[in-house]
Amino acid sequence: MRINGAQAVLEGLKQEGVDVIFGYPGGVVLPLYDEIYKMKFPHVLVRHEQGAALAADGYARATGEVGVCLSTSGPGCTNLVTGIATAYMDSIPLVCFTGQVATSVIGKDSFQEADICGITTPITKHNYLVKRPEDLLRTIKEAFFIARTGRPGPVVVDIATDVFRAEMDFDYPEDVHLKGYSGIFKGEENSIDAVVDALSKAERPLAFIGGGVTLADESDDLHAVLKKMGIPVCSTLMGLGCVEPDAEAYLGMAGMHGSYAANMAIMGCDLLLGIGVRFDDRVTGIVKEFAPEAKIVHFDIDAAELNKNVRVDYPVLGDLNWSLPLFAKKLAAKGEDYPARFAAWREKIKAMHAEHPFSYQKREGFIMPQQIIETVTRLMDDDTIFVTDVGQHQMWAAQFCTVSRPRHFLTSGGLGTMGYGLPAAIGAKIGQPDKKVVLFTGDGSIMMNCQELATASDYGVDVKIVVVHNHLLGMVAQWQRMFYNQHYSESKLNGKTDLVKLAEAMGISGVRIEKPEELETTLPEALSRKGAMLIDVMVPEDANVLPMVPGGRRLDDMILEKEAAK
Repeated sequence: MRINGAQAVLEGLKQEGVDVIFGYPGGVVLPLYDEIYKMKFPHVLVRHEQGAALAADGYARATGEVGVCLSTSGPGCTNLVTGIATAYMDSIPLVCFTGQVATSVIGKDSFQEADICGITTPITKHNYLVKRPEDLLRTIKEAFFIARTGRPGPVVVDIATDVFRAEMDFDYPEDVHLKGYSGIFKGEENSIDAVVDALSKAERPLAFIGGGVTLADESDDLHAVLKKMGIPVCSTLMGLGCVEPDAEAYLGMAGMHGSYAANMAIMGCDLLLGIGVRFDDRVTGIVKEFAPEAKIVHFDIDAAELNKNVRVDYPVLGDLNWSLPLFAKKLAAKGEDYPARFAAWREKIKAMHAEHPFSYQKREGFIMPQQIIETVTRLMDDDTIFVTDVGQHQMWAAQFCTVSRPRHFLTSGGLGTMGYGLPAAIGAKIGQPDKKVVLFTGDGSIMMNCQELATASDYGVDVKIVVVHNHLLGMVAQWQRMFYNQHYSESKLNGKTDLVKLAEAMGISGVRIEKPEELETTLPEALSRKGAMLIDVMVPEDANVLPMVPGGRRLDDMILEKEAAK
């Protein structure tokens, strides 16, 4: 069948099971957009290309499928960069199609030309510049294969505009053959035997769960492993939802704003089992003094992560789809009653967590930010997808939003992208239309991509947008308050922006909540309405995210709520 390149792209997307593109048109991609029009291919017109990449990211996180975005050349593709970097840092599978100027004028500083492959090389798993029609279909097949296999990540496919117009035979490849990359990552079985032996010798083991478990869809096997071991467990920010919050000896998030018990358990354990984690700086504190009494196990799919940040004693290299079921099988074959053996250690840590839970001080006449997170979570069902922007509200959500399922807490962890939340929530809702989606954002973050309110309005995307409004760039102001003598340099927002009116101007209903009693009246009504809704909640300016491990300190050197209140 003879078709043009633009048709071939869309037919290739159908072959890959893509059901929506997030994009924004421009000159060199007009041939492709003409075919989108003719074929009625599902497409969401965002209001900024960054919104396209972040919406595709939210779609991918919520569904486990590859997210797809599309932009024109030059500023169109460079506007994708922040979204691509966001996905790269958190290992999210995206395929980002960009238009390029005609082959004959590439490299001549042509109008709206940008070397997007060169620009994105450090922040993509791979990228392609397609200049020949005969390379197009193979490239699309490879791009999706690379994005979704192994450690997932974003792939850029930059296509010269003349390729869209060229005629070709549509013969979509069935297989991918890449030198040095099979997409299959099985490790050495004896590496797991070594972990089982180490567990048999341990007295104070701790499981440390990361986002790799979510990416591998391995939460069920994880639960089986945790049940057999019967040991305390904590998670990273990206690992939230992999362990049910009411599971025995679950300590919540560890790290800079992690729970007291999680951080103390890391510092006191003698065997730390890191599963799908990166040991990034936000969870380690001083690396040389991280888990000082422990032998460290690291289950990971990427050899580059082993010993990158923390020296490990028991590396288990391989896909968690391979390693976790095998680990569970070997634990069962060992025949030890691990839960009974570790009971004293488990009870000690549980008591510590009960004594030092995440907490906050209520104030008469004020809505505390933690209170709004708790209340919204209580009012929503267990299958709600929660999305956050970045800043104080993100950490409060991580602490007080009880999420019991993977892919139900979406946040920019590695890059910390302000403006992530709104487009990601839109993408999540489009990907999971039968689930409720709630966004927690701040009055700083929401303004980063507030234009996507119009996208939600135009497409009838039912997201509930809860703004934790403190008239500040909250996390910046907290650091200035605690470590820079309250020098609020360029972190105070003037408070004149009416977010309710802004939402209404873009076709979104909005309400403002200022009194604690409205949490039981106005808030439930707003959350239950059909359609998108912005809920602007006023909170005190001086509320801090605590506990907190200041930069350059050990995990057990925390500022606690009780200490800060003195």
